[in-house]
Amino acid sequence: MTPVLQISYSLVTIKNAVEQFWQYAHHYRVLAFSGELGAGKTTFVHTLCEYLGVTDAVSSPTFALINEYHFQANAMDNKIYHMDWYRVKDTDEAINAGMEDALLSDAYCFVEWPEQAIELFPLPYLWISIETLEDNKRSMTVNLVSH
Repeated sequence: MTPVLQISYSLVTIKNAVEQFWQYAHHYRVLAFSGELGAGKTTFVHTLCEYLGVTDAVSSPTFALINEYHFQANAMDNKIYHMDWYRVKDTDEAINAGMEDALLSDAYCFVEWPEQAIELFPLPYLWISIETLEDNKRSMTVNLVSH
């Protein structure tokens, strides 16, 4: 993996972090969000969806496994598949749940807990690691995975 972006932020500055992140990330369809429980993956995805103008209710797809949202850009409707693989046991379960089809579509795919079936990701994609720091701050490292 090649680090391409490093961002530190808090809830106060998360909108600025999202804007900086999207300036780079919009070129990629698959975004894999990794981090410990409570690191802020869903909060970041929620803020990103707000930034993009998603009007659908954005929530963690922990039990549904996949949520679908829409936003307008360049006079086109763009689709986002927001996936949470926390409860996915392995690659076969992810395939049976339709995750592979979503990843291979033209939609943006925001995947939380991607470690569960990493071999399904089409290249290139971004691997986003979020770490909790002191004082409720977060550190995000964005890596380009291209081989």
